[in-house]
Amino acid sequence: MMAVLRRATRMKHIRLYLLFAVTIQSLCWGDVTKLSTQDRKALESASRFHEIHSTSDLPRAVLALCDGGGDGKLAEPGQKWNATDAIIDPTLPGKRLIWAAVGGDYYVVHYERGGIAHTFHVLVATLANNDAKPKVVWRAVGGPFKDYGVFLNGLRNGKLDNRLDNAH
Repeated sequence: MMAVLRRATRMKHIRLYLLFAVTIQSLCWGDVTKLSTQDRKALESASRFHEIHSTSDLPRAVLALCDGGGDGKLAEPGQKWNATDAIIDPTLPGKRLIWAAVGGDYYVVHYERGGIAHTFHVLVATLANNDAKPKVVWRAVGGPFKDYGVFLNGLRNGKLDNRLDNAH
């Protein structure tokens, strides 16, 4: 009888732990977890996008989204940055732009992030001329993607993981 009670108590604990794990994971996800059909269609219209390779060609507000609303500091492509968790120079950013693309109100920013794990990120945001604040459309981890065309292939072939879209 005691063994049955212990087993029942253990099962309750296991269910509680699983419920807790699922709840915490869902709370950690950001607002955007799926790329809408309309946004996907806009991104796949590659001819409307032109690549840029400098952070100075991006609005500060869009750069700040790459940093989770921080100072928006991204190193320029090929420049020095803190690529690991061992911070050698605290004046250097912990993220570096690979490329960005602009098409109408859409901004696609592909950047790498240093730290314990070196990761590659894609941010899609919109910023209309009349808006003061950009809107995050979608975030994903994946790559590196050499250019916008390779990114689109990755998007079409499921090479991006958007489940952790809060990992700035």
